[in-house]
Amino acid sequence: MAKVAFLGLGVMGYPMAGHLAAGGHDLTVYNRSAAKAAKWTKQHKGKSAKTPREAAKGAEFVFCCVGNDNDLRSVVLGKDGAFAGMAKGTVFVDNTTASADVARELAAEAKKLGIGFIDAPVSGGQAGAENGKLTVMCGGVAKDFKRVEPVIDCYAQACVLLGKTGSGQLTKMVNQLCIAGLVQGLSEGVNFGMKAGLDMEKVLQVIGKGAAQSWQMDNRGKTMVKGEFEFGFAVDWMRKDLKICLEEANRNGARLPVAALVDQFYSLVQQRGGGRWDTSALIQPLMKD
Repeated sequence: MAKVAFLGLGVMGYPMAGHLAAGGHDLTVYNRSAAKAAKWTKQHKGKSAKTPREAAKGAEFVFCCVGNDNDLRSVVLGKDGAFAGMAKGTVFVDNTTASADVARELAAEAKKLGIGFIDAPVSGGQAGAENGKLTVMCGGVAKDFKRVEPVIDCYAQACVLLGKTGSGQLTKMVNQLCIAGLVQGLSEGVNFGMKAGLDMEKVLQVIGKGAAQSWQMDNRGKTMVKGEFEFGFAVDWMRKDLKICLEEANRNGARLPVAALVDQFYSLVQQRGGGRWDTSALIQPLMKD
């Protein structure tokens, strides 16, 4: 068992940190809202710290799951940042979905300090975090990954090192691009079936046994039919992720016409007040128009 710190107790980080504590690790947590950290310590075995630096002090592994590139820098760098409290030979694991650029930037800073750095964004949503069944996509140095992999396994069903620093974030971009196009297709199919007067529960049941089957269909099809979106992975987060994808594509020359279009459709959902709705809310503008 290891001495571990976890920074960021949001929708994903809160249960992920809980699984690390349940796995027997000596855990110290940090969150910008001290109240959230206090709530966590009441539910789980562990303690809280007032700053990322304090949380990281003495930890062998420091995990982080925050909102975006700037949030990440704010808890890692500076006199109160995690790097300031970490010793040589320790490893920082970033579960944030962020840019590959910030992963490379922070890895370079970590290397100067003798600290390992693994970019390790996750997929599986809130349910995956709560059930400890996340897919973790990692980039970094193999020796650092091998050390931290058994700890990551506390909240993962799959954990793979995909290459050098930034590879985890780039793989998460592929993941989000695949999901975006799939959800739009599912939205159009479900809406079409409803407009045609079909019993969509039966339709989803039968086509879910064939080539159209997907995680999104299995887990979101019925709620899309009912117009229920008050759960899951928020549209605001998906737009943040697609922005990262589109910016990276501008650099590497990849063409993303469908992703760019779906991003516009998500903008329509936001305009309708659905920024915190699940990403399956792509169907909502189709249902109302």
